[in-house]
Amino acid sequence: MAFRYYTATTLDGFLADDHDNLDWLLSQPVDEDGPMNYGDFFADVGVAVMGHTTYQWLLDHEVTDGKPWPYEIPSFVFTHRGISPVAESISVVSGSPADHRDRLLDAAGGKDVWIVGGGDLAAQFAEADMLDDIIVSIAPVTLGAGRPLFPRRFDLELQEFDRNKAFLCARYTLAGPRESPAP
Repeated sequence: MAFRYYTATTLDGFLADDHDNLDWLLSQPVDEDGPMNYGDFFADVGVAVMGHTTYQWLLDHEVTDGKPWPYEIPSFVFTHRGISPVAESISVVSGSPADHRDRLLDAAGGKDVWIVGGGDLAAQFAEADMLDDIIVSIAPVTLGAGRPLFPRRFDLELQEFDRNKAFLCARYTLAGPRESPAP
C-alpha cells in the first residue's frame, strides 16, 4: 500500500495549460502495454484522490453524453466548494490530507491511494508525509505556463525510468522538503 502521484507533465513542468486544456497530452503516442503504463498502475489502486479542478475536468470531458463516472473505486474530492457528487463512490472532503489518512487507507482496502491531481494537492500530501512516490510521464512538449506539476520545494530520488513511445517515464521517491534559499 502506497500513496502515489501518477501523472503526466510537459517538459517544462506543467500538468495543463492556463485553461486546463490537455490537448498536449492527448495528442502524444503511447503504448498502452508499454513501460509504466496506466493499466498496470491502476490495477494496484484502491482509491482515487483529486482536487476540484481535476474533478471538474473529468465532469466536462469524461462524464458527458450519459457516460458514467470513470472510476468504480472510491474517489475523494478535496475541496472547500460545495459540490454534488455525480456517483455514489465519490466523497467530498475538505481539510488537510492528514485529517483523512485513516479514511483513505480504509477505503483503499490494502491497495494504493492514487493522487490523481492536481499538483498542489499532491504537494499537500507530501507535506503531510503521505506521498511515497511520484510516477510521471514527461511529454516532449513545452507550454511556457499553466498548472504546475508540483509547486513545492522537495528533493526527489530517481528510482527507475524508461521510455514509452513519446514519453520519458520516471518514478521518484521523496527525499524530503528542500530548504528555501536564504534571502
